[in-house]
Amino acid sequence: TVGLAAVCLFMILFYRIPGVVSVVALLIYATLTFALFRVIPVTLTLAGIAGFILSIGMAVDASVLIFARLKEELRAGRPVARAVDAGFDHAWPSIRDSEVATMITCIILYWFGNFTGATMITGFALTLFVGVAVSMFTAIFVSRTLLQVVIGSRWAPGYWWLGLDRDEHPGTQPGTPLPSPGVEG
Repeated sequence: TVGLAAVCLFMILFYRIPGVVSVVALLIYATLTFALFRVIPVTLTLAGIAGFILSIGMAVDASVLIFARLKEELRAGRPVARAVDAGFDHAWPSIRDSEVATMITCIILYWFGNFTGATMITGFALTLFVGVAVSMFTAIFVSRTLLQVVIGSRWAPGYWWLGLDRDEHPGTQPGTPLPSPGVEG
């Protein structure tokens, strides 16, 4: 829990509002993953827990890719709504490729574990596979939806709250409120 708290704190301090969004998406991710573990059912052995923890790392990595790209789009002077869409759209191929490669590896490990009778390997592969699949969903759909709700609300944060420091966005000062959605900013 200390490691997870440190990761959440880092995400919030470095990315600010998007960091809060990623923490909320991570909580939704964990809830969905544990629900699927109950449905499948999965026995959480030490190897299975390791697979789940690794999938948490991949979920955080997806958020980092998305929000780093969002900051790049904002620095380029894109309007906020377009920057959010472009950030997600440009991060998606990297997220998809890395997570599909991991899922293929999980399938091979699961087959190998069943073939050799090594249940530790199958448990690791199964929990990692489920975690990665849920991670793809929460990174793209949950995070995007939550971030669009925040920027589309009446209480739209300034560029600083989106992770940009002073002088990183053309023509703004810290605390400058966001323009209306779709308006050049």
